[in-house]
Amino acid sequence: MSRPGESEPKIIVDEDWKSRVEAEKLAAASMSKSAEPQATEPAAAGATGDVGRPREMPPATLSFLITTLATQAMVAMGDVTIPISGKTEVRLPEARHFIDALAMLEQKTAGNRTPEESALLDGFLHQLRMAFIEQNSARGKT
Repeated sequence: MSRPGESEPKIIVDEDWKSRVEAEKLAAASMSKSAEPQATEPAAAGATGDVGRPREMPPATLSFLITTLATQAMVAMGDVTIPISGKTEVRLPEARHFIDALAMLEQKTAGNRTPEESALLDGFLHQLRMAFIEQNSARGKT
């Protein structure tokens, strides 16, 4: 809700999230295949168990945290396959936990986010809440 004199916040919906998730899924699948030791490779690949080159981690940003939590919620709702098993499972209590975590993050970071971070968070929260309601309705739980 806006205060007198303030304009309504503009909601920007991230429409290409599905393509990003698919790209991440493909990347994770290819990494897991390349990380499996081959019969010709030595058994001891190092103390970390990594085979080949070390994996680069993305920068630790609020956008990355938001995307990670949202992806976990989508996995728990069965919208995204589990990378390890390649299957989908619907675990609504877990999905609700991740959605609640995003809502807490929204509350705790209010006033400290960039407009892009706010749009990302608002878009994911709206999308995830609607998907959660649909999942509950489909299961007969309103």
